[in-house]
Amino acid sequence: MKANVGGIDKILRIVAGVVLLALAIMGVGAPWTFIGIVPLATGLMGWCPLYPLLGLSTCPVKKN
Repeated sequence: MKANVGGIDKILRIVAGVVLLALAIMGVGAPWTFIGIVPLATGLMGWCPLYPLLGLSTCPVKKN
């Protein structure tokens, strides 16, 4: 698994995941708010399984 989530994308995923999970735990959101696990996990791992399928990457390109 090559990292394909970087920078702002990673921060936004982690924040969105934490917010959704907090809503789910507080009982404010519908049961679908547990989907916050997905952006939280992809933000922490730095890899999104959908990005390779779409040919995307938000990681900066390393120059040799």
